[in-house]
Amino acid sequence: MHNRIGGLARVAVLAMGGLAVLSGCGVTYHSPKVTERQGELPVSVVELTPKAVAYANASHYTPRALPDVFYAYAGSYGGATGAGALPAAPYLPDESRQRLEYRPLPDINPQPYRIGVGDVLLLATRGAASTVEQLSGLLAAQSQRQGYTVRDDGSIAIPDIGAVQLAGLTLQQAEDQLFQALVSNQIDPSFSLEVAEFNSQQVAVGGAVRTAKLVPITPNNLTLGQALITAGGLAVRDEEFASIRIYRDGTLYQIPVETYRAQPAIKDKLLQAGDAVFVDTTYDLDRAFEFYKTKIDVVNLRSSARSQALQALSTEIAIRRSALDERRRLFESRTELDAEGRDYVYLSGEVTKQNRFPLPYGRQATLADVLYNEGGFDNTTGDPTEIYVLRGSSDPAKVGEIVAYHLNAGNAANMIMATKFEMRPNDVIFIEEQPITKWGRALQQAFPTLLNAAGRAAL
Repeated sequence: MHNRIGGLARVAVLAMGGLAVLSGCGVTYHSPKVTERQGELPVSVVELTPKAVAYANASHYTPRALPDVFYAYAGSYGGATGAGALPAAPYLPDESRQRLEYRPLPDINPQPYRIGVGDVLLLATRGAASTVEQLSGLLAAQSQRQGYTVRDDGSIAIPDIGAVQLAGLTLQQAEDQLFQALVSNQIDPSFSLEVAEFNSQQVAVGGAVRTAKLVPITPNNLTLGQALITAGGLAVRDEEFASIRIYRDGTLYQIPVETYRAQPAIKDKLLQAGDAVFVDTTYDLDRAFEFYKTKIDVVNLRSSARSQALQALSTEIAIRRSALDERRRLFESRTELDAEGRDYVYLSGEVTKQNRFPLPYGRQATLADVLYNEGGFDNTTGDPTEIYVLRGSSDPAKVGEIVAYHLNAGNAANMIMATKFEMRPNDVIFIEEQPITKWGRALQQAFPTLLNAAGRAAL
């Protein structure tokens, strides 16, 4: 054991003696390092402290922005559509007085409102403080409220999420569906949902009223009295000749206006989607049926036109989306071929890979981002106490001046400075060698020369 240690010691002594001889002969190992100097290219070493970080970050730099094409989207469906005014009420001036039959409207049970095609949903989500990275917010200035129209396929199209099927669901069920969609796409599921426009479930009101119109059914349900008030109320001169007729599911119900006035409970009769209410001053049921048939034909016609418009819109959006995708791919290809201008930071010394790091679009990058994105450094060869960021002066009057910001990461707590220090274009990150690494590399390169010299001496 003592012989082995003695042998190693002799080797070390010989190596050191050999290095001294080689050094005397002008053969030396030069290791790159950072030192202060004066002259044509002065270098100032500044210890990386919170104050120095604030000073360095104060230098003006605006990160390059992605082209506008990356912030554009092809569009979304919007704008509720629906039928317009109802046809004029049928009128027969020579009709004779007959006894009006009372055909009561059957009661129906209140049902929760179910979302349908044409409804406009208002989605309020939590707002982000800076960039719009996700769906966001509900209240005040830090909220976003976006309306979405339920399309013919029963879905709404939300950017970054896609189509979410909501038709036929209650508001509670729709909220559950949206919650799952947001969570699946890793988006903050804090939101509020309400129906801004009720267009899918309507009751047609026409005839002898102030304004013939389509009255929407809302979560509060719709009564016969409310539907007539919404249409401006009855506009009949001789109530004994008038009747309120309700067409529902192929059956015609009739309520004489005198009966309607005499029995207040009739006003509270619930209506359902597809009902048609017609206030008639004649007695011809066949003419009333013609009104309903005409109303249905008009609605179907407009629904067909709306479907064609939606199909044309879908085609247009597909064309726009294809154009956006093509322009984005072209930009990405140009970037891969280094044909687009970029800002770079350069890594040298004992880093995992000597390389250039492109600064990101639209945000600042820190020293920690660059180091650890490129794999950091091996502290068996790199000296953590000698990490430098070399930055040239941006002042034209001080061209050539270099500031070397020195990070001593021998205490790992100082690495927090690296997460605060913002990079600038053309910064150079340099890490010196460990002292033992310098010695080992010098010996590795000098050893063949020593052996040759020893061989020549032996001869």
